[in-house]
This record gives sequence, C-alpha cells and structure tokens, in this order.
Amino acid sequence: MIHIVLYEPEIPANTGNIMRTCMAFGMRLHLIEPLGFYMDEKHLRRAGMDYRNAADYVIHSDWNVFLEQADGQLYYVTRYGEKTPDSFDYNACEEDIYLIFGKESTGIPKEILALHYDHCMRIPMIPEARSLNLSNCVALVAYEVLRQKGYPGLSRTEVLKGKDYLFRD
Repeated sequence: MIHIVLYEPEIPANTGNIMRTCMAFGMRLHLIEPLGFYMDEKHLRRAGMDYRNAADYVIHSDWNVFLEQADGQLYYVTRYGEKTPDSFDYNACEEDIYLIFGKESTGIPKEILALHYDHCMRIPMIPEARSLNLSNCVALVAYEVLRQKGYPGLSRTEVLKGKDYLFRD
C-alpha cells in the first residue's frame, strides 16, 4: 500500500485536495497533529473535502505515535533533498511506501530530515522557486510511485460513462 503522510498540515484546502487524490489513487492518508484547522463538517465543506467519508485516513496525535505504527519504507519530500522522485526504485520496495510531506510554512523538521537524508527527495524546479503547492507536490510524487508500479488497482478506462463514450451518439 502507498501512504501519504502530512506532517502538521496548516491549510484545509490543501488537505482537502490531497484527501481527494488519496481517495482516487487508493492511498491511505495520515494526518499528524497539530492540524492548522478543524476536521469538522463546517470547515471541511469549504475546503472541498466532500470525499472525507470515502477517503481512508488516520489522524495521529504526534510524529512519534505515527512512527510507532508505520510499517514500511519512509520517503521524505523536501526542498533540501538532492535526489529526485524518479531516482528511487519503488518496485524494489516490497513493503508499504510512506511519502511524507511537511507543513506548508516550514516543511518537515530539520532534525527528522537529517536522520533520513538518504530517503529525502526534491522535486526539481528553477532555482528562483522556493516551493510548489503542497497538494500539487503530493499528486506529482504519488503519481511517480504509481507509474513505476504500473498503476495497481487503478482503472484505465472510463467507468461512469463507459469506455466507448466518445464514439456513441
């Protein structure tokens, strides 16, 4: 299984987009507290989190609680990494894959990254760019893992309107 981990996310709209991405890709979302918003219906509706009930997500009270249950290979997405998402061979990983993303304002703490530098990755961009939107980063890196694994369990045809939709009157 592929897991998306958000370390102390701050912006509900980003988390809503990521929740939708996780649901569509069949991934489990992990939210590590403290969160910068409330996980109630009023706040989530405005963030477009109408997929909340369909999404597979877990809230952890802190980083250490998450680590105690994480059973697999952890990868850290950070602007301080030197490897790119495609430089890792995810097919070689037989255990669960955890893609960890930091909070919007400060990222993943330096102390965590330094301990796991060999599993840190950076999304390449022009030198003048500091970062991309968090939900875009999640989609980008998650898609690379899925691409390498051959899109397991994902539909390759339109199921709601039918794969022949374009050719019907």
